[in-house]
Amino acid sequence: MSPAQDGGPPAGRLGGRVALITGASRGIGRAVALRFAQEGAQVVLAARTVGGLEELDDEITEMTGTPATLVPIDLTDGERIDELGAALYERFGKLDVLVANAGLLGTLTPLAHLAPNVWDEVMAVNLSANWRLVRSLDPLLRASDAGRAIFVTSSVGHQARAYWSAYAVSKAGLEMLARIYAEETEKTPVRVNLVNPGATRTAMRAHAMPGEDPEKLKTADSIAHVFVDLAEATCQRHGELITAEAE
Repeated sequence: MSPAQDGGPPAGRLGGRVALITGASRGIGRAVALRFAQEGAQVVLAARTVGGLEELDDEITEMTGTPATLVPIDLTDGERIDELGAALYERFGKLDVLVANAGLLGTLTPLAHLAPNVWDEVMAVNLSANWRLVRSLDPLLRASDAGRAIFVTSSVGHQARAYWSAYAVSKAGLEMLARIYAEETEKTPVRVNLVNPGATRTAMRAHAMPGEDPEKLKTADSIAHVFVDLAEATCQRHGELITAEAE
């Protein structure tokens, strides 16, 4: 029987910590959720794909003996994000870690050719939803003795690249959002950082770079340790942009 089952303190670097991961059903979010669960965290998994969440929950439950908390959610629904904060407060009374990973690529095309609905959806998921998450979850992160907020960005968020249009602009906005939040939490126990995964073997990367050999890219599993480092209560990095390197 695992420590979580017999009432003892959860083992691992994240033992006893409550962690919400968005975009958890696949790719980097899934890898981080599995690693967090292995390290003893109570994981709260948010994604649009219910089937993917249930499959991941089955894997986590089999691995740790402790089921995840599943949150099927469309992050373009601001009211649902507001409700999420209230629901987490009722269940846990706090949130120790937020991994804001969910994102949309949109269409790689010149700015002048991008469809308005694509622009709006990318901004809604990659930028506005993260502001709504901060707005909803900030009190819970401050209720933790060591709240940690980790936002997933990209090199195109700070290096202009033709045709990346809405995605790049949304990530640039996200980076400023995270830096402002870091400034506002400087004198609190909350630590806020950004992670740039770099070239990683994910479905989004395959869509963006269809001619690339995925076998030459690092896997999402190999960079999950970076998120564990930043999620630990002992981590004091703050307001930084970290480029993830494979283990």
